[in-house]
Amino acid sequence: MSIPVYSIKGKKTSEKAELPRVFETALRPDLVKRAVLSEQSKKRQPKGVSPLAGRLVAVENWGTGRGVARVPRIKGSRTHSAQRTAFIPQARGGHRAHPPRAEKKIIEKINKKEHLLALKSAIAFTANKDSVSLRGHRFESKVEFPIIVESKAESLEKTREVINLIENLGMSLDLLRIKLGKKIRSGKGKGRGRKYKVPIGPLIVVSDEECSLMNAGRNILGTSVVSARKLTTTMLAPGTHPGRLTIWTENAIKTLTERFG
Repeated sequence: MSIPVYSIKGKKTSEKAELPRVFETALRPDLVKRAVLSEQSKKRQPKGVSPLAGRLVAVENWGTGRGVARVPRIKGSRTHSAQRTAFIPQARGGHRAHPPRAEKKIIEKINKKEHLLALKSAIAFTANKDSVSLRGHRFESKVEFPIIVESKAESLEKTREVINLIENLGMSLDLLRIKLGKKIRSGKGKGRGRKYKVPIGPLIVVSDEECSLMNAGRNILGTSVVSARKLTTTMLAPGTHPGRLTIWTENAIKTLTERFG
């Protein structure tokens, strides 16, 4: 299947790009969601308490006949100061009833073939105009999917040039949506290095992570640049929702052919 290639100016060129078969993969939003959740779970930090927390204390039970509750109390002379309870969850300094455990299984597993199929499906979603629009992205009606630009775009060195490229391709409305959608986060996250919530914008896929476009496009709000060899399901379907607005370079399409056949 041949797809027209856009120039840096946003005009269709005389060249045609042959799409690899990965773009013909069946659309499986259920598998994409599983794969994204699995990738996200591998980034979580295990947390827990010491198994001995609140238990490193000598206690005894006084038994019945003393007019006091039968709870563990600190050992020692049975004076008023020695009657303090300990060890149990409801006691001062006692262990927690159900503490978080560091050995808890927090990684969601997924079969390798299913994960690969999910990645292929996420790539195919980027060629589906309805899915991209349903995800909330804004673009001009004349845009044809998948969006492929000439390889000359990988040599862009300035952020302004990359912004012009995105606007020339008919996606200026999406950049405006991101700019207007930037909000201050509610809650304590404001003081923990994540003050702002920014909508997800276009994804630019290049062939080589050493190209100048990688540095030129990283400062655009909501926009990401990634190598075709390091594509993940999370990048193509942030928040488990497939159909991210994606711009492919000609060389990136060739890299996809080499990677997936």
